[in-house]
Amino acid sequence: MNKLLKIVIGIVVTFVVLIVVMFFLTSGMIDTADSFFNAVKQKDIAKARSFLSEDFKASTDENTLKEFLSKGAILNYKEASWSNRQTSGSQGELNGSITTESGGVVPIKLMFVKESGNWRIYAIQKPTAGLQSQDSSPAAPNAAEQIALVKKSIHDFAVSANNKSMEHFRNSVSKVWQRQFSAEKFNQVFGGAFSAASFLMSLDSFEPKIEGNPQVGDKGELILKGYILAYPNKTRFEQKFIYEGLGWKLVGFSLNNE
Repeated sequence: MNKLLKIVIGIVVTFVVLIVVMFFLTSGMIDTADSFFNAVKQKDIAKARSFLSEDFKASTDENTLKEFLSKGAILNYKEASWSNRQTSGSQGELNGSITTESGGVVPIKLMFVKESGNWRIYAIQKPTAGLQSQDSSPAAPNAAEQIALVKKSIHDFAVSANNKSMEHFRNSVSKVWQRQFSAEKFNQVFGGAFSAASFLMSLDSFEPKIEGNPQVGDKGELILKGYILAYPNKTRFEQKFIYEGLGWKLVGFSLNNE
């Protein structure tokens, strides 16, 4: 056997071993995904919800989960196929598609975390159907959804400022941020906005302008920057989101008048 052939065989063997190792490492995620979708197929939303992470369950009740699955045609699940699977420590990801009973195909991504030694679904992401620009990431929300995210965050912030407590705003952000900052810390950081509550509430009447072409970063973060022109005031904002559960959740927020 010549040297070149030995090298080729060695590369092939190494490649096969890597595939076997990857399938072994991700088999737990496949099992969790199968159990989740089999419960969905049986319309047992309570059981399906048991395969979600604690953060996911804390932010998503049965009705919300059922509505998401229904809108995405996932309630009519027949089978799943996974074209890409990966793990990194206690986190993992499956990318693939769901085939429905009617023959439809729904692209889907599941993100996982390990809790007490078991893989649990941390987030479910389904790309938006329809026309999308070629240079936009399929994981990024479209322009209208970005505006809605900005408006909701500012509205929730304004409500808390009006209440003289950041509790409402804190409850609307990601679980990651909630774990980092207590309610008291939110009040310390953002309490200066209490005196501007009436102005902040008025921002509901104006449309935010997002600058640039926001994309999802390498770490899964989405940063939306821009301004709201409420003459004579120009209020600049910067908001950072991560995908958590069934949607984008706030993990950073700033608002300043120029």
